[in-house]
Amino acid sequence: MLKAKKKITKREIKEDKLVTTYFEAQAFIERNRKVLSSIGVGVLIVAVVGWVYFNNVREARTVATTDLGKVMQYYDQGHYQVAIDGVPQENVRGLKAIVESYGSTPSGEYAKLYLGNAYYVLGKYDEALAAYLDVDLSDDTFSAAALAGAAACYEAKGEFAKAAQYFERAYRQDGRNVLSPGYLYDTADCFLRAGERDKAREYVEQLKKEFPNSPEARQSDRLLGAAES
Repeated sequence: MLKAKKKITKREIKEDKLVTTYFEAQAFIERNRKVLSSIGVGVLIVAVVGWVYFNNVREARTVATTDLGKVMQYYDQGHYQVAIDGVPQENVRGLKAIVESYGSTPSGEYAKLYLGNAYYVLGKYDEALAAYLDVDLSDDTFSAAALAGAAACYEAKGEFAKAAQYFERAYRQDGRNVLSPGYLYDTADCFLRAGERDKAREYVEQLKKEFPNSPEARQSDRLLGAAES
């Protein structure tokens, strides 16, 4: 006897759209990772993951989300300082104010990712680091993005050993999704730049073993060769 088809709920449709959008964003990262490496892998991840979140919570009826939606037009246009400060005369609250007022809400926590990214792009690494380290989200992917953002800040500050530790933490937090090879690669790279060749070799070998078909694994021979020299 044939079973009746299960009716797909609006919630399931919305969740499916979230999954689809998320994997499209991940594919974008893989295609553009090398080209966009100059702004930091962690920042790229934060930007894309944050974008995925924003485009799937537009209908949330909270003040924090409404304020976040208003300021995103400036963020998307690359006006990062304006996004941080807001435009009071237009009743647009900045990311900094959103975090200060609603930092404990989900939208406020995601605003911290944007705030950290904006500070990073402006070269304000200490401020960016503080924002990334203050993120407290239950979602593993977003938590990993914040850790990767912190790692990018330490890397920009020349603190390569710390950067490696935070990239490794992002890898462990990430849950082995498509971004995991990148976290392992960056861990190895930063350990190598910190002069810790044995650790760099360890993570290169882990990358090649766990993700042998990834672009990062194919590129890791360069790192392994440097570690052996």
